[in-house]
Amino acid sequence: MDIATIGNVAGGIGLFLLGMHLMTQGLQQAAGRSLKSALNYATQSRWKGLLSGSLITALVQSSSAVTVATIGFVNAGLLSLGQSVAVIYGCNIGTTMTGWLVALIGFKIKISAFALPLVALGMGLYTAAQRDKLKHLGLALAGFGVFFVGLDFLKDSFTGLEDSLDLASFSALPLSYLIFVLAGFVLTFLMQSSSAAIAITLSLSASGAIDLTSAAALVIGANLGTTSTALLAVIGATANAKRIAAAHVAFNLITGAVGLVLLSIFAQQINQLNSVLDKVTLLALFHTVFNLLGVVLIWPLTDRLVRVLGRMFRKQSSDAARPRYLDDTVLETPLLAIEAMRHELARVSRLSTIMGHDALNSSSHPTIAADLACVNELVDAIVQFNQKVAQRNLDPEIALLLPSSLRIGRYLSEVAKLAERLAQQQQLLTGLPPKLQHQVDELKSSAALLLIQSRVDEMSEQSSQPAREEMKRIQHTYHGLKADILAATTSGQISAHDSSALLDVLSQLRRMAEQAEKAASSWSTLSPIEHRDAVAASA
Repeated sequence: MDIATIGNVAGGIGLFLLGMHLMTQGLQQAAGRSLKSALNYATQSRWKGLLSGSLITALVQSSSAVTVATIGFVNAGLLSLGQSVAVIYGCNIGTTMTGWLVALIGFKIKISAFALPLVALGMGLYTAAQRDKLKHLGLALAGFGVFFVGLDFLKDSFTGLEDSLDLASFSALPLSYLIFVLAGFVLTFLMQSSSAAIAITLSLSASGAIDLTSAAALVIGANLGTTSTALLAVIGATANAKRIAAAHVAFNLITGAVGLVLLSIFAQQINQLNSVLDKVTLLALFHTVFNLLGVVLIWPLTDRLVRVLGRMFRKQSSDAARPRYLDDTVLETPLLAIEAMRHELARVSRLSTIMGHDALNSSSHPTIAADLACVNELVDAIVQFNQKVAQRNLDPEIALLLPSSLRIGRYLSEVAKLAERLAQQQQLLTGLPPKLQHQVDELKSSAALLLIQSRVDEMSEQSSQPAREEMKRIQHTYHGLKADILAATTSGQISAHDSSALLDVLSQLRRMAEQAEKAASSWSTLSPIEHRDAVAASA
């Protein structure tokens, strides 16, 4: 193999990967909320989850994109772990579509007759279109063309390779299947794309550089190699993301074992089928069959698998200061990233509400400093995640949501800080003259009620109104109480020092309620776009 051939192979792989990237990104962006709507179908049953995973992956040509969306749905509580596992099964079936595209189009039709015109059409649509969806669709078409241009380079580069590189000799070695499985795994790991590894395998097989059974072993290895992508993607991710990656690994190990058993038992029959079907079609069929058989074998074990996965990574889930929904894997799907921030903010709301209630109703607060540190860590994580989302290619309407998450996080952080200060000065709100004590207790009760009404995780799109009305009562009570305290100070019932300290504490209490109410009022600005549209339409 000379330098020119190596360059052509490398360039072909590069074009193939570029085409896959453009096609996936374009289709994912063009689908927009449709991807989310399609995954909603998966919530109805596991069978529908399997179907959704298969069809969506076949459409967007990326199991990673669908896996990421699935993680987002599980984190958001929209998909159960069991339903998500079914979607993962479907993703693996959907990835076999790439092999069929290569086999039925890439090796059957003259690529130059349609690939370059597709690139021209796609880029023309991308340049001329006014609507973002059409632009993304144009990018996907261009990627589809580049995908096949890269495949054409691979085909031409591997033609005659058998004369200069004797790969077939490896087939005679002991454990040759395992050698080719390992080669397929390594190829996928290095390129982080099983589709590219399978395209190379099909090209090698079509050129005669390797025999059919060796190529089948390479396909098994490529299928197993996708687990490396999943494992790398969830380093430092949420517990749910790790559980889904573990399900992906378990399924691929089973399908890999099924593929090896089929290959060992039916190697001779597979080679004989070459007289009926061409090699690339047989390999695409083999890839699909062992994935389908994997589903058949693992489906009865799904409940047990889900129980095992549910017991994994519990220590991570129990760490209150660690984000449970913010996951870098969902950054490629901005709508899911926004929902992840909403759910993490809801956690912060719950924590700050508990802190506020403890500060108002209890004289002992052994964990309030730790709770404040937890809230601060979560808000910092939300800010950092927000910045990562902002670096993506966002639709304007999604970009407008990002400042709202920072604003709400700031309000909730203030609630927690004020609650911690209030807890340290709780004794100042007791032992007052009866009339003042009654007013202070009334103010504390109103603030406690407002904190409940302002918990954003329990709010509908229009439920901030009760908190707003309660805040008006708090303001009225506060100003009346302030006037009475000043009058009591003037008459000598309260010392000047106690009066100043009491007014400071009451000001902090009022401000805590005010910040909670602001978070509640701002929550609707961070609501899913389709929810806000529905509210606006009904108004």
